[in-house]
Amino acid sequence: MIPEIGTAALLVALALAVWGALAAALGARRGRTALLVSAEHAALAVFALLTAALGLLAHAFLTFDFSVRYVAFNTNLGTPFYYRLTAVWGALEGSLVLWAWMLGLYTVIAIARHRASARELYPWVLVVMLGVVAFFLVIMTGPAPVFARLSPVPADGRGLNPLLEDSGMITHPVALYLGFTGFTVPFAFAIAALVTGRTGDFWITTTRRWTIVAWYFLSLGLLIGGWWSYHVLGWGGYWAWDPVENAAFMPWLTGTALLHSVMIQERRRMLRLWNLSLVVLTFALTLFGTFLTRSGVIASVHAFTQGAIGVFFLTFLAVVVLTSLVLLAWRWETLGAQGELDAVISRESAFLLNNVLLVAAAFTVFFGTVFPLLSEAVRGVKVSVGAPFFNQVNVPVFLSLIFLMGVGPLIAWRRASLENLRRNFLGPVLLGIAAAAVFRLLGVGSALAVLTLALTVFVAGTIGLDVVRATRARLRLGEGPLRALGRLVVRHNRRYGGFVVHLGILVIAVGITGSQAWSVQTETTVNRGEHAELAGYRLRFEGLSESQESNHVKVTGRFTVVEGGPVGAVLLPAKKFYPQEQSPIAYVDYLLGLKDDLYLVLGDFARDGSHATIRFQVNRMVSWIWIGGVVLTLGTVLALLPERRRAA
Repeated sequence: MIPEIGTAALLVALALAVWGALAAALGARRGRTALLVSAEHAALAVFALLTAALGLLAHAFLTFDFSVRYVAFNTNLGTPFYYRLTAVWGALEGSLVLWAWMLGLYTVIAIARHRASARELYPWVLVVMLGVVAFFLVIMTGPAPVFARLSPVPADGRGLNPLLEDSGMITHPVALYLGFTGFTVPFAFAIAALVTGRTGDFWITTTRRWTIVAWYFLSLGLLIGGWWSYHVLGWGGYWAWDPVENAAFMPWLTGTALLHSVMIQERRRMLRLWNLSLVVLTFALTLFGTFLTRSGVIASVHAFTQGAIGVFFLTFLAVVVLTSLVLLAWRWETLGAQGELDAVISRESAFLLNNVLLVAAAFTVFFGTVFPLLSEAVRGVKVSVGAPFFNQVNVPVFLSLIFLMGVGPLIAWRRASLENLRRNFLGPVLLGIAAAAVFRLLGVGSALAVLTLALTVFVAGTIGLDVVRATRARLRLGEGPLRALGRLVVRHNRRYGGFVVHLGILVIAVGITGSQAWSVQTETTVNRGEHAELAGYRLRFEGLSESQESNHVKVTGRFTVVEGGPVGAVLLPAKKFYPQEQSPIAYVDYLLGLKDDLYLVLGDFARDGSHATIRFQVNRMVSWIWIGGVVLTLGTVLALLPERRRAA
């Protein structure tokens, strides 16, 4: 009965979502509160039905209900309990249910937070949110039916993709989808502002925390995706400019631009049109990314294979973009800036340049991602665009953005004088130059690495200078150093939360630089009892063992660290052999360190365990990337706290 109940729940949810959107629009147009209340009730019912559908799908997986096609195709009797839960959203149909459920949750939260505080915008926000939910429900009940029956019912299922049998499946998709769906709220407010003509600053200030939350979850999803790629795929890297990685990175870039540009609108009443356009662009890119991953038009280890829904997503994307453009054109005359740019050397200019660079980076990533598709459509030949193109184009952009991270927060608004520039930047610039000289003396041969590290020191210097000055000012009021620093951060949490986020980005940049510049690897064949050596580390091959797991056979190599690292530590790389897979799946083992990661992949081996081929890598400073993610999280939490500035 689960297929019938689940399908009925989704169909009723679709009808309620459509009714809710229509009722909210009519209620706003005619001023009828009863219709708006009905729309709210519909939204709550939609969320409840989506919760029920998600629960039914989870129950079907946990009980091996192979009468549901989606369950039969993504699990089998040998799938462990934990991975049966993550399999709920491990493929196309289930991921859409999770996506719609999160969107329903955001809608309920928006109702609770804004029905009293944003009376004019709120009904239209509800229209947009329920409209987007309705679209996903159309997909789930039409071209990608979640609860489609499978007949005859098989005795066992096909099994989950082995690469998805990882703990990251419970965090990576959840974080990524929270980011994607979270940007729907600022988009809904932007459309509501255009419809009502309230295109001033109210919608920007109302959605600031929504935007930060969506941006943070998208950042977290990208970082967890990098960790998944690093420890699951077995290639030793964390970012490959894969099309699906790019699909999540593009809205992150435009979302980052939005977070910076809204500060100019709040402070100087500028960039109204630009900010509305950025919100629309970011939301459109989330839809485009969804299209890429679920249409089957690209080849990626991350992508789903079903292509039937691609036309639906492209159509919806076109409707979103065209509707937004029409509304922007309609309100064109009201979107003029009240302030104007007073000087080229100013904080406004620095933030504008920051926006231009971020959008340019998003465009280059977009172009590189879709170029193979365009080439195939025009010339009939798919031309691959690899990491060298993305690195060559974007590395200078990202270095410029790091530089602006130091300039933007300290340079003066309106017009920066020579005295302002000298006072704020002479010390950090000299510190960066000195750091470059020190890195060269320490033997850093890569000019790119030296430049990146020097820029990170410069930015850290500007942050440190600002904190020291502000703390010193509070010391003059008689406060102790720790109390002064604590009160400074709490009372100006938005500014210093941003600084901590910048520090997290700097730590990530250092980790990327170190891993790209100094990581080494070797591939070698070792006999039992022999050693593999690399960069001062020695591993001894102890032999192979075979084990029967619940749904696969596992051949494990045992290697002991005898020199250079934690002596006596054991690495256990393996090969997993799944009945449904033609090729074995590598199981990577590693030892993480602040400076070096020892990373081992088992290749070919003798059946008697006498010898094995391994890929041995010493990856430098990769752990700094994950540490940077923790720092970024702390900064985001700080920035989201209510500001407690003392009244003048």
